[in-house]
Amino acid sequence: MNSKPSKRTKLLDQGVYLLMNQGYHATGINEIVNAVQVPKGSFYSYFDSKEEFAAESINHYIEPFILLLTRHLQHSQVDPLTALKNYYAELIVAVEKNGYKGGCLLGNLMGEIGDTSERCNQALKSAVERYKALQYKALLQAQKEGRVRTDRSADMMANLLVNNWQGALLRMKIEQSVQPLQEFYDTLLNDYFVA
Repeated sequence: MNSKPSKRTKLLDQGVYLLMNQGYHATGINEIVNAVQVPKGSFYSYFDSKEEFAAESINHYIEPFILLLTRHLQHSQVDPLTALKNYYAELIVAVEKNGYKGGCLLGNLMGEIGDTSERCNQALKSAVERYKALQYKALLQAQKEGRVRTDRSADMMANLLVNNWQGALLRMKIEQSVQPLQEFYDTLLNDYFVA
């Protein structure tokens, strides 16, 4: 079996990297195809436009986070709240190792083009909803197990996780510190949510 990434996957990997580090408007198609060493025509055989490419990059970007979170939540020896804690702790370590670079592609593009590109807006909404839904299910189960408070809805708390994580990532970028992420973790997962 050939495990070599396809040209499309290489383009999306490079797109995620450039969009995260430079933004949508500063990233050109020529730059993407040159980095991957494919002809520009190959780009257009996979994507109709830069906007469609950005939307597909959003889907490509969120998938590893969905898989990682799912793996944590399916760990049979760990309750759902601890699984969420372990997931976010792993992300914090990864961000610190990465030197506080990038933040989150979703948050970056929400701020840059979320209200100007309908196609990207839909991709962003879908990615956020999939991500939030996993956390909602975990919080709902943790409520049933008596680990998470029940005077707030699991839906509201899942929104708090998603929204506060995005804000903490933005602060992390300007402060060059994991402190905002650690405060998010301690305030919500170790305090506010706990039954």
